[in-house]
Amino acid sequence: MKLWIDDVRPAPEGYIWCKSTLNALNTMYKYRINEIAEINLDHDAGDYAKEGGDFIEVLKELERLCHSPNTLKRAFWQNKCENEYTFVLHSANPVGVQNMRAIIEANGWKEIR
Repeated sequence: MKLWIDDVRPAPEGYIWCKSTLNALNTMYKYRINEIAEINLDHDAGDYAKEGGDFIEVLKELERLCHSPNTLKRAFWQNKCENEYTFVLHSANPVGVQNMRAIIEANGWKEIR
C-alpha cells in the first residue's frame, strides 16, 4: 500500500489519498503498518491544517511512536522503525522539505528523491 498525503494534488493511481494529517494517521493505524510500502508527503496542509497540522506532523508522530517508552507501542512499530520506511517528498515548500528531510535522516529512514 502507498499513501499519498496532500490536500490539493490528487493521488496517482495505486495510492490511498489522505487530505489531512489526522486522515493520514488514522489510515496508518487502520491498516497493519507492514502493509505500507511508501509514504509520499506534501508539507503544507492548507485548509486541512486544522485537522492535525501540516503534514510534517505525520513524520513527528512516527518518530514519537518509534521512540515510545510504552513497550507495547514500541514493539508494534519497531519493525517499521528500523530503516523500513520509504518516503517521497513532493512539497513545493523548500524549508518544509528541509525540515521533513531532517526527521527522515535522523531516524535512518529511506527517502526516494
